[in-house]
Amino acid sequence: MSVEIIDHLDKGIIKLLSKDGRMSFTEIANRLNVTEKTVRSRYNNLVENNILEVVGVVNPISLGVKVGAIIQISVVPPNMNHTIQQLRDITGIRFITLTSGEYQLLVQANVRDYEEITEIVKSIHQLPGINKTNVILQMDVYKNSFEYI
Repeated sequence: MSVEIIDHLDKGIIKLLSKDGRMSFTEIANRLNVTEKTVRSRYNNLVENNILEVVGVVNPISLGVKVGAIIQISVVPPNMNHTIQQLRDITGIRFITLTSGEYQLLVQANVRDYEEITEIVKSIHQLPGINKTNVILQMDVYKNSFEYI
């Protein structure tokens, strides 16, 4: 199954599970006006084809993780892959992406306090090939969605 083959029913299942990953197949079937067996089959196909992954999302504040930062990183190109590997090993960094523009990498860090952000930034500055960083502290989060459809 490819993205081109996903029909309105698959999208409906994905949309409902994006809002409530614990919704039962019976509830989904009722909302989409199909049988529970159809929903179960479609769900299994979506999972088997790596289109859908249902996971538990933790409220970080409930775990004491209250500070977030976006860190833009400028890297010397020959060091890019090595730098990405090293960033993956830094506890607290939860997201790494390659970007265009002045900063080639953007990472998101979520930790308990500002001292941990400071330690992460110090760790990043020790990596070879880092030209500069730009640290943006997250003051508040107004939307954090997993809805793509």
